[in-house]
Amino acid sequence: MITVSGQVKKVPAAVRPTVRAAIDAVRESAPKSVEEIAYQMEAPRSERMMWKIVRYAVGGENVIGVGTFPRHSTIFFYRGRELDSGEGLLLGSGKDSRFVTLRSPADARSAAVKKLIRAAFKLQRAG
Repeated sequence: MITVSGQVKKVPAAVRPTVRAAIDAVRESAPKSVEEIAYQMEAPRSERMMWKIVRYAVGGENVIGVGTFPRHSTIFFYRGRELDSGEGLLLGSGKDSRFVTLRSPADARSAAVKKLIRAAFKLQRAG
């Protein structure tokens, strides 16, 4: 079984600090009841496919995930369509999920990203 730390160790060195910062940002903002679940995924063969590293669930429902590409990382929100960042950070046009692109650890630590993370967990608690 692959662990979160095991996944992070395999991430390319260029984006590893950003992935770590994203995970730390989620851990700091998550409620105590959050479940951290490592994706059992190996590095994708295509640079265009996201490598999903970890997801965070509350009450069995996925709330947030962290993934990476070779040159940037991402925090994705399973109910992102329902979140309003007001900052223009949320990207994507899927049925429900949205994501934030992180190009540096500072992006993951930004107040706007942390606000989105807290809002996602609050939305989950609200039902």
